[in-house]
Amino acid sequence: MTTVQRSWDALVVGGGHNGLVAAAYLAQAGLSTLVLEGRERVGGIADTHELKPGVRVPAVAQTVGRLKPSVARDLGLRGHGLRLIAPEVRVFAPAPDGSAITLYDDVRQTADSLRARSGHDAANYAAFDRLVRSLGRFLAELGGSAPPDIHAPGLGDALTGLKLTRAFRGLGKHDGRSILRVLPMAIADFVAESFETDALRGILAARGIQNTAMGPWSAGTTAVFLADSAGNDGGAAGQTVYARGGPGALSEALAAAVRAAGGEIRTAAEVVKVTCADGRATGVVLASGEEIGARIVVAGIDPKQVLTRLVDPVAIGPSLRWRASNIRTPGTVARVNLALAGLPAFSAAGSGPEAERLLRGRIVIAPGIDYLERAFDASKYGEISPAPYLEATIPSLVDPSLVDDPKAGARRPARQVMSIHLQYAPYTLREGTWPARRDELGDLALRTLEAYAPGISKLVVGRQVLTPLDLERDYGLSGGHPYHAEPSLDSFFLWRPLLGSARYRLPLDGLYLAGSGAHPGGGLTGIPGQNAAREILSDWKKRRR
Repeated sequence: MTTVQRSWDALVVGGGHNGLVAAAYLAQAGLSTLVLEGRERVGGIADTHELKPGVRVPAVAQTVGRLKPSVARDLGLRGHGLRLIAPEVRVFAPAPDGSAITLYDDVRQTADSLRARSGHDAANYAAFDRLVRSLGRFLAELGGSAPPDIHAPGLGDALTGLKLTRAFRGLGKHDGRSILRVLPMAIADFVAESFETDALRGILAARGIQNTAMGPWSAGTTAVFLADSAGNDGGAAGQTVYARGGPGALSEALAAAVRAAGGEIRTAAEVVKVTCADGRATGVVLASGEEIGARIVVAGIDPKQVLTRLVDPVAIGPSLRWRASNIRTPGTVARVNLALAGLPAFSAAGSGPEAERLLRGRIVIAPGIDYLERAFDASKYGEISPAPYLEATIPSLVDPSLVDDPKAGARRPARQVMSIHLQYAPYTLREGTWPARRDELGDLALRTLEAYAPGISKLVVGRQVLTPLDLERDYGLSGGHPYHAEPSLDSFFLWRPLLGSARYRLPLDGLYLAGSGAHPGGGLTGIPGQNAAREILSDWKKRRR
């Protein structure tokens, strides 16, 4: 075994977006920082790769709209090349009868578009949007603070409590009562309180179940929905923001921020062990046998991997290892990436420039609450839903750089890229294996879309299917779960990832968690990495006194 002579202040395990965010903040503060990424490229699920020559597709994440503005500002991401594109159409949701519901970035325009379908829903939309934004702001305050220390609360916890109390009082009586009432609710009940049209309910409810192993009637899915609007401009419609160059451009900007602050990044450097001595993390061992020392180790990967695979079970004890093994990571998500010979013709979108405008946002196939619940039902029994919930994007419509086609001219590419989120596809199948059933998923996605965009299958010139097993193997997501842990109420705030380990400090001195398995959870927000860095630097200053 070869030991590197240099010892670092901080080693960050995993070069996903949260690991890079944490590393950039630590390097800015003057800590010698090294990021270790097992793959050939940084970014994890926030990556862009080549599907075929001249055609690049988002790896797993489709949009980047939930990135916390203060992260982008603090790390100077615009100066490192990050450019964001926000189309006016947030959601285009075609229905089986050939009609469609469109949600815009403008609340009044959305309400006007709903009026022909339901005067009731049109009249209620603005109030619903206001409520979602109000409750989302409070959850953003909650998500931006470390949970209190349940063993020895201190002055910092008291100050955080006062801050959250002020934020709660700022909700007012109505919204204050509302948030206490609605967080445990099923999203199906929450949207039904404001809207009568099942199609609109289904579109909105889909955000409460996305990336989860829950259905619209599952308790706590309203909390998932509201968290999706926390700290961003999502509101009722949700955010739709692309990074020019794909999600990988976000990761490239973050990596540039790490290097600009003096940090270093190594790829193809798989960590197989966290070393420790006298109850404290002392570094890591790579698959090559190389050992690297550090004063602190920061895990940007999921907590189940850290505590069950990387840390010596003797160091953390059998009880914690058992608890960590029970962190729920029931992946139900697959991705289908397509290279298309042209723009698909959605019947409800019409043709020409108007169709292009409508298809720039998220294309949602969720015709109603029962449709979503039936899709979920199949996954409970280890079956692929025969009628899945889909959310597709055609990012090349707003970012022609994804398709390098010299014959297309300057206006737009002749070819297009489509990225499809497919749910539900359970990690554990009742019959067969994922390698044998991979093509079945791709065929299912196209068959589902054919009902809304006839002829789309004939446009396919390239296809990639990522099963939950692929998400685990290729991107290090236990169970194929994009959020590192199920975002249910039993994994919320003090309980994420485990009660007693919610403050980004894992039960081994000097070992920290900065990934989506930490509070406040998943999505391309950068908040867990930002929060973890703040807590690490607080501890660092105390140690240096």
